[in-house]
Amino acid sequence: MFMGILYLFLTFLLCFILVVFVKLAYLGILSTKKQPVKEEKKPTPQPKAEPVYYIVERKKTRKAKYYEPKKIEFKE
Repeated sequence: MFMGILYLFLTFLLCFILVVFVKLAYLGILSTKKQPVKEEKKPTPQPKAEPVYYIVERKKTRKAKYYEPKKIEFKE
């Protein structure tokens, strides 16, 4: 009985260590495949351009024309 529990515990420990080792190896492979970080280049300061103004014309609104509603006759 005691030997069965010991073998069960050792099997669990071996599987646990194997899974952790495989995960760490996978993360290590992924980290080596990553491209090195490129240094960010600061954009060269350009001279300030003069502001641009736009002329916006409003549309002329029409006065609303309301008509008498049409009467609909139903034939019976």
